[in-house]
Amino acid sequence: MTEARRLSLILAAALLALAAIFAGPTVLDTYSVNVLTRSLLYAAVALTVDLLWGYLGILTFGQSVFFACGAYAAGLVFTHMDFTPGNAALALALGIGAALFTAAIVGWLAFWHGASALYASVITLVLPIVATQLLYSGGTFTGSSSGLSGFTSFDLSTEAWFWLAGSFLVAMTTLAYIVVQSDAGRLLVAVRENEQRCKYLGLNTSRLKIRVYLACAVIGAVAGYIYAAYAMVVAPELAGFVFGTELVIWTALGGRGTLLGPVFGALIVDYESAQLSGNFPFVWQLIIGTVFVLVIVAFPRGLLPMLFDLPRRLLGLLRPRAAVARPARVALATLDAAQTQGAEVGNGPALAVTGVARRFGSLTVLDGIDFKARAGELVSLVGPNGAGKTTLMRCIADGAERSAGTIIVNGHDIGRRPPEACVALGVGRKFQMANVFETLTVAECLQIARARHSRPSLWRRAQRLPLPEAAMHVIATTGLDRQLSTPAHLLSHGLKQALELSMVLALEPRVLLLDEPTAGLTKTERMQIGAILIDLAKKQGLCVLLVEHDLDFVREISSRVIVLHQGRIVLDGSVEEVVASELVKQVYAGSGHAGIAHETAPKTGGQEVPA
Repeated sequence: MTEARRLSLILAAALLALAAIFAGPTVLDTYSVNVLTRSLLYAAVALTVDLLWGYLGILTFGQSVFFACGAYAAGLVFTHMDFTPGNAALALALGIGAALFTAAIVGWLAFWHGASALYASVITLVLPIVATQLLYSGGTFTGSSSGLSGFTSFDLSTEAWFWLAGSFLVAMTTLAYIVVQSDAGRLLVAVRENEQRCKYLGLNTSRLKIRVYLACAVIGAVAGYIYAAYAMVVAPELAGFVFGTELVIWTALGGRGTLLGPVFGALIVDYESAQLSGNFPFVWQLIIGTVFVLVIVAFPRGLLPMLFDLPRRLLGLLRPRAAVARPARVALATLDAAQTQGAEVGNGPALAVTGVARRFGSLTVLDGIDFKARAGELVSLVGPNGAGKTTLMRCIADGAERSAGTIIVNGHDIGRRPPEACVALGVGRKFQMANVFETLTVAECLQIARARHSRPSLWRRAQRLPLPEAAMHVIATTGLDRQLSTPAHLLSHGLKQALELSMVLALEPRVLLLDEPTAGLTKTERMQIGAILIDLAKKQGLCVLLVEHDLDFVREISSRVIVLHQGRIVLDGSVEEVVASELVKQVYAGSGHAGIAHETAPKTGGQEVPA
């Protein structure tokens, strides 16, 4: 499907939704129109919960606060300054400004480098409690627990407010759908799936989260402003924890990560809650809670995914279809040398490590590590398990990892820079276990890897993906070019390793850190990877630092070998010197290994294991 056709279908669906909105007051009674006007605005806020939780992986309970920012801005201005067109514009600006200011503070607290998703959820959990207490303590200015009511607002009919609220929801849903289906939307999913890999691809995930959070705060504030202008009443409950939690429940009921699911979930539940509260004033919340529990137990993905999956399953039973490979959406191309944007070649060695140490309390993992490596050199790090090889890799790729010492990459001291800043200096790191984006296709993984150099579009999907020659060489050699539309989790172990290596090379690094790239590969795949690494060092001029346990493999491809033992370098020399060294034999014999060639590093649960 072409981009023009895809956008045309989205806009056609939006026009149909608008037609339904404008036809609504003609088929609904006045009470339903009144209730649904509020529900439409609530649905817009639920949409922001889905963007944050369903697509970015941030479970937030604080979106009610941004709704209250817009609502109280209107209520305060219209109450204390009276209603005029100028004051109406001022109230809207104040509401958006207050939401942005609040979101910026929360984003700074919740999304700092190293903060977990749980930490962000706790911060947003506290936010409604703090906001509510501030409103209570405002006295007559904020109306305290009674809120503000009776102020003058826009002179619009009930139908006009319904159309305005519905049009706002349709516009925000359409815009959100275009964004999440674009290349930038794939970036959100990548952060949700594997934030660590994103950081080591040079992406500032904290900044991305804050930007999305700010955008969602604006949507919530505008929805709150319209609500206050329509209802002409605001209360602290709009910023409360209960409303914030209801937004999360509606999102879970409708279907997280679907956009339309939370919208319909909010509309249906809020409308039915209004009906039930009149018919069953004492038990309606129990009814809603019971339905929620039953739906979550029976359909954990929500109702909308279940409704979409049911026809597909029925069709699959009635008419089994043969597996047909989908055509690749993106065409790969080799990036012209003049268009490369990697780090400039620095002065001196590509990598210089001086006095590096890493301590965990009283445990010293690395101590006094000193060596240099130049461009075009393939240096292998060998040593028994626990020697500190993977820890040294982490210290080079993340400035905050080491306890002491200096690391110079491409002529620049990495200082205490985070991984994404080290990538900008020319560092590319491949992990011990294949570290890719499991739910994304091969082409999408490669697009994420190029996001640092080529900013992804917010509204379209790229049809062409230029990659550096080194990455294209790996893709062509391993056959990944025939698997571009395949989700990464369906690839074999060897192809996952090749995909991660291609992603790292797409960064155009000067220093390439490879942590056991041949672990678990067949002999043919190992030979293939070995030839690629030799080519990267000799022809591409990369400085390659390789952690490896197979001495035969090391002997075939390395230009130099460094032996680590108990966190120290015990030998740094040519392959022949290391192979013939009695010291190296004693090191491995003392570690309980018969020889380097037969050593295998342990793996646990697919996670990186310090070696």
